[in-house]
Amino acid sequence: MSESAPPPAPVNAKKVLIVDDDYEIIDSIRYALEGEGYTVVIARDGNQGLALAERENPDLMILDMMMPKRSGFLVLEKLRRVRETPLPVIMITGNEGSRHKAYAELLGVSDYIRKPFAMDRLLQAVENLLNK
Repeated sequence: MSESAPPPAPVNAKKVLIVDDDYEIIDSIRYALEGEGYTVVIARDGNQGLALAERENPDLMILDMMMPKRSGFLVLEKLRRVRETPLPVIMITGNEGSRHKAYAELLGVSDYIRKPFAMDRLLQAVENLLNK
């Protein structure tokens, strides 16, 4: 028997879309979120993230800033133009620049977390945003 699958999420589970190109980060965030009972959808670049945001209608997006094909900023700009109701977005980044944070906030990110981060910090941000 191969590794055990996570328990099925409850029917009313909140759906979180993770958009990141780093497999290790995706796996660790997915594991933590599924452990908390969330349904997780994965996109590995910005274009795929936009397509899944439209198709899956997640309750929250965790978005990396630096990705191939379309950066987190370009994803945010497009989301803000095409969605009628704003999607809560947590931007994660290894970038230290304060200008980037200011621009992310201008685009309406709900939270901005610098890598490396404590998983508890991310889980708390997710819970706070989904239980508003």
